[in-house]
Amino acid sequence: MRRFKQAVSLILAIVLLCPATTFAISIPDELKLGKEYLQLITDKGVILHDPVAQKMIDIVGNAIVKPLPPQPFHFDFFMINDDAFNAFATPAANIFVHRGLIESLDNMDELAGILAHEIGHAVGRHVSQAIDRSKIVAAGSLAGVVAGILMGAAGGSTEAGQAMTIGSMAAGQSAMLTFTRENETEADQKAVLFLEQTGYSPKGILDSLLKIRQTDYQGVENIPDYFKTHPGTAARVSHLSGIIADYKPPADKPIPPENFDYNMVKYRVIGLYGDPDTYIPKIEMALQNDPDNVALHYGLGLLYSRATRMNEGIEQLNKALGKDPFEPMILLELGRLYIRNTEYTRAITILDSMTDDALLGDWAIFNRSIAQIENSNLPAAQKGLEHVLGSGKPGFEKANYHMAEIMSRQSHQALSHYYLGVYYARIHDEENAARQLKRAIDTLDDEKMLEKAENELENLKDKSKKRARQGNRM
Repeated sequence: MRRFKQAVSLILAIVLLCPATTFAISIPDELKLGKEYLQLITDKGVILHDPVAQKMIDIVGNAIVKPLPPQPFHFDFFMINDDAFNAFATPAANIFVHRGLIESLDNMDELAGILAHEIGHAVGRHVSQAIDRSKIVAAGSLAGVVAGILMGAAGGSTEAGQAMTIGSMAAGQSAMLTFTRENETEADQKAVLFLEQTGYSPKGILDSLLKIRQTDYQGVENIPDYFKTHPGTAARVSHLSGIIADYKPPADKPIPPENFDYNMVKYRVIGLYGDPDTYIPKIEMALQNDPDNVALHYGLGLLYSRATRMNEGIEQLNKALGKDPFEPMILLELGRLYIRNTEYTRAITILDSMTDDALLGDWAIFNRSIAQIENSNLPAAQKGLEHVLGSGKPGFEKANYHMAEIMSRQSHQALSHYYLGVYYARIHDEENAARQLKRAIDTLDDEKMLEKAENELENLKDKSKKRARQGNRM
C-alpha cells in the first residue's frame, strides 16, 4: 500500500505540474472567453439557483479542487435546469451539471466522480486546446452552440437542440466543447488521482459511467461520436475498470467534507423540477417497498403539489416531517405549500422556526414575506424582502415583483414601476423592463432611487448593443 501511495503521489505530481504539450489559447484570452460564455448561458435563464443542490455541488467540487497546485483559473460550478444526464466544462474552469445528473446518480461518490472528470478537463486545459484547434476566440461565434446545448433546458426541445448543435458543428463552431478520446482518457486518469486525495471513492466515477452506459443502450450510442462532447463511453468504462480493479481504501483515507444526505437532495431536485407524470408513479411504487423513507415522502409531496394535488402534497410532507421533525428542507417546502393552500398564518408559524438556518433561512424569510403580504402585514413583508434583496444571493428575482406589489398597495407608484422594471430585467424580459424603468424615471422623486433606475436602464441598453454586435459577427 505504501508503494501504491508513493506511486500515486509521483504520478499526481507529474500529471499536474508538467505543462500540456498541445497548444492552447492564452490564459487571458481564455478568461475573457469564459466570462463571455458564462454570460451567454446566464442570459438564457437556464441556470438553476437551488440553494441546497448548489451547496452540495460546491462542497464536492471545491473538495476536489482544494488539494490541487495553484491553477490559472478559479473553479465555479453551476446547475442547468435540464433533465439530461450530462455535465460539461467551458472556458476558464466553469463547470456545469445538468439537474438530470443529480436525479440519476445515487450517492456523493458518483457525483464526485463526474465532477472530478470535468475538473480533469479544466486542469488539462482541454477546453483551451479545443478552442485553439478550431480557432474560436469570439463569443459571437459561440451563440449557436450555446443555444443548441441549452435548447432542451427549461422546457425546450432536446431534438431541436441536437439538430442545432449538429448544424453549428458543421460550421465549425462547437469543437470547443468536444474532447478527443485522448482528452477523455487523461481526464479520467486525473479524476482517479484527484479522488484519492479527497476521501471520495474512485469507484464512483466508474459507477456513474455505467449509468451513462445504460442510457447509451437506450439509444444515445447511435449518435455519432463527433456529436458527443464526451466520446468513447465503452472504452472509458473498460479503461477505468482496469485502473481501479485493485483499489482498496487506504487506512488513512481522508474524511470527505460536510456530508449531505444525497437522497434528500436528489428527491428535492426531482420534486421541485422533475416531470410529475414521470416520477409520481415511480416514487409511489418505491414507497410501497420502503414506506419509512423520508426522502421519498418529501419528493412525492413536492410532485403532488405541482400536479395540483395540494392536500396530498401537504400530507406527504407532514409524513416526512413526522419522521424527521427538524429537517429545514421539509419545513421550508411545507411552509411554501401552506401559502399556496391559502393557510398563511400556519405558513408563517412554520417559516418563523427556521429563519436562522444558515442555508435556507433567507428562503424562509422570502416565503414568510409572501404570506405576510397576504395577511396585510406589509411593513413586515417589506422588511423581509429588503433583507433577501440586500443579501445579493441568486434566485430571489421575484422578491422585486413582491416589492412592487407592496409599493403599489401603499400608493408608491413610482417605486412600484422601479421594482417591476428590475424584476423584468432579472427574468430577461427586456421590453417590459425598459417600459417600467422609463415610467419610474419619469415619476421618481428620490434621487438615489432615480439613479438606480437610470443605471438599470443603461445596463439594459448595453446588453442589447452587445447582442447586436455578437449577431453581426456570426
